[in-house]
Amino acid sequence: MVCLAKDILSAIITPMELTTENREILGKKVNSLRRQGLIPAEFYGHGFPNKHLVVKQADFNKVFKEAGENMVITLVSGKEKLPALIYDIDKDYLSGEVSHVDFYGVRMDEEIKAAVPIEFTGESPAVKDKGGVLNKSLNEIEVEALPANLPQSFTVDLSGLVDLDQSIYVKDITVPKNVKILVQPETVVISVTPPREEEVAPAVPVDVSEIKVETEEKKLEREQKKTSEEGQE
Repeated sequence: MVCLAKDILSAIITPMELTTENREILGKKVNSLRRQGLIPAEFYGHGFPNKHLVVKQADFNKVFKEAGENMVITLVSGKEKLPALIYDIDKDYLSGEVSHVDFYGVRMDEEIKAAVPIEFTGESPAVKDKGGVLNKSLNEIEVEALPANLPQSFTVDLSGLVDLDQSIYVKDITVPKNVKILVQPETVVISVTPPREEEVAPAVPVDVSEIKVETEEKKLEREQKKTSEEGQE
């Protein structure tokens, strides 16, 4: 097995392996595979032939939890081993279980583009002490790098947001030298804004004269009614 440089520390690791099998069942019939605890999958990529695959649900969940979508894994199908990224997944809207997977084949000597997720850590003093409101503008950042150099995520520390109307930009994120950011440096990642003031409905002015007239009319009406009743007795 080929060892790969994973990150900026150039640590040598072995890509995680995921056993797959070729799949002949297509279309709606793949539901029978899901009932057996299997996930239908597709493999494709630049210079790679398309393959219909199937993978065990438990095996995929374990690998996906550790590798995510930006770490190269090795698909093992018989004697064939293919480096790939977990490119896309579909989930069942009722159970939440993965129902389909797309694997993207990569060449370790060719740069690729990928969206790297942003992880937010810490607590903003501007939010905690000044009641500020966090506004996230980005949840991921598109990058270009060799497959082995793709970061699994970028970390943004919110403790740097001390004042209201303060922002963290793409240029503030620490990026490995071998990774190219494809987003403008001045793009806002997250900002903290002043708390919104509750809108108070304006008081409706009361026309005292109308109330007075209404009261006098009521009083006159009662007196006329009383006089009428006394005349009938």
